Amino acid sequence: MNELRFCAIIFFIFVFDLLVQAQKLENSSASNNSEFIKGVDVSVLLQIEDNGGIYKENNIPKDALQIFKDNGLNFVRLRIWHTPAGGYNNLAKTLLMANRIKTLGLNFLLDFHYSDTWADPGQQSKPAAWESLSFQDLKDSVYQYTRNVITSLKNQNTLPDIVQFGNEIICGMLWDDGRVCDPFNNPQQWAQLAELINEGIRGLNESLDPGDTVKVMIHIDRGGDNAGSRWFFDNLNSQNVNYDIIGLSFYPWWHGTLGDLEINLNDLAQRYDKEIILVETAYPWTLAWNDSTHNIIGDSSQLHIGYPATVEGQKDFISDLINLMQVISDDKGLGLFYWAPEWISTPQPGSPWENLALFDFTGELLNSISAFDSTLSGLSSTDNLPASFFLSQNYPNPFNPVTTIKYNLPNSSKVKLIIYDVLGCMIKYLVDEDQQKGSYEIEFDGSEFPSGLYFYRLSVSAWPGQDGLAGSYFETRKMILLK
Repeated sequence: MNELRFCAIIFFIFVFDLLVQAQKLENSSASNNSEFIKGVDVSVLLQIEDNGGIYKENNIPKDALQIFKDNGLNFVRLRIWHTPAGGYNNLAKTLLMANRIKTLGLNFLLDFHYSDTWADPGQQSKPAAWESLSFQDLKDSVYQYTRNVITSLKNQNTLPDIVQFGNEIICGMLWDDGRVCDPFNNPQQWAQLAELINEGIRGLNESLDPGDTVKVMIHIDRGGDNAGSRWFFDNLNSQNVNYDIIGLSFYPWWHGTLGDLEINLNDLAQRYDKEIILVETAYPWTLAWNDSTHNIIGDSSQLHIGYPATVEGQKDFISDLINLMQVISDDKGLGLFYWAPEWISTPQPGSPWENLALFDFTGELLNSISAFDSTLSGLSSTDNLPASFFLSQNYPNPFNPVTTIKYNLPNSSKVKLIIYDVLGCMIKYLVDEDQQKGSYEIEFDGSEFPSGLYFYRLSVSAWPGQDGLAGSYFETRKMILLK
């Protein structure tokens, strides 16, 4: 047990923190030649503003959306509820926010909850207006409502770029007609869920003109749960639902580790050949509280190993997720959305999310926002070394069972090249010796190891060369063994 715990710590603090950024330069272009999504869900923004919330950058009050745009974010997500108590997130408020989003030149994702309130894995209640409808009438209501919303947005020239049909629908939506978990996990219920989704998609499509392009997303919560993700999408795909994007939520206190997430992302990309967006995520910058509202995250046991509840820890978590999304298999990673970065505390409604926002308790922007606008170079670490130190991606990748790893040494050096498994445990030394300057190729034979995700790490301590420079260098990359 102690050895396993040690490996896990090495993996998350040492290997993974470097790995997820190691290919940034090689993979910096977004999937399918489109701009990589760096988004925020600001569905609480109007309510915060109406209750006196003020956002500041360098202590200067400023529109939160403008702050996000100025710091490298390019996409905004909004949820829409049918007839919510209090009016926020209804169609009128959504039209208002969509206009602000598009006026700033930002892209727009619309999230249909098909409910009057929160829809998530634990609750998917129908709008009150639909509660007594027959299944056929319910389908028609989904179609008509979706078409009306999209048409209204189109008429004010704020058509969404992506539309999400249901929110975290791992157990279906519009319960019980579209419920699919536990006793509802049967072919009839899956067929009904698919019919409801398809009616929403029909409502979208019939609102569009030739030349309009809106992508369709299906969203579940299981970021680190590969078995659960496969279960859902295998069943949904058997019902011939035509969608473009898999959306996942990933909060480490609910959905596993970054290692779990990466395994799931790569498997889903290859299994379903769909684009993927991490459509909800967040991380705390403190465990302190500002108001009397119970915070969702308030204990160190909820934190991910290697990421403290500090501004720097929050920034590192975001940076690593961005880089992780950019190295998904087959370039299927479209980007991510940070959930409720604007949810600071106001007298009403308070905030259970205040320590996960991207603003401090006074409304001042946190430095962690810089993760969205940074230009990372792979997290290699260098100290007074020429730039020609380089570790290449193994080829082929995925491989079975042999692959080649190349690296370059501009100085004579002490070199270690080590293979780690997915837990971060060392499984093989490929190189552990002094080497002269030059280019090297090393073969790794995975015949004795099972299929899976592996990491290779080059560690170099350079001797002084003719220019008198010496220093250290390390870099970590991933590879996949498929037998």
